[in-house]
Amino acid sequence: MNTFKWIGRIEGFSFLFLLLVAMPLKYIWEEPLMVKYAGWAHGVFFMGYLGAALYVFFAYKWKFTKLLLAAIASFIPLGPWLFEKKLIGK
Repeated sequence: MNTFKWIGRIEGFSFLFLLLVAMPLKYIWEEPLMVKYAGWAHGVFFMGYLGAALYVFFAYKWKFTKLLLAAIASFIPLGPWLFEKKLIGK
């Protein structure tokens, strides 16, 4: 479970970096290179988060709704952190 939490934190950070740093660089200052690399890294972390959520779903016998909420959280900025805090606890 601890690994899932850390993957969620990294995925959330990569999403925020993509939205708050890379996207403004691309669309305001016309520097698209950061989006290429940050987007690629975020995609890897996103897939890792979903894979880890699926693993935890089976390992800890989560209800399907909890798995669905974990997936939805990955599309929301700060979502993985909120999911961790409210639904997983600690």
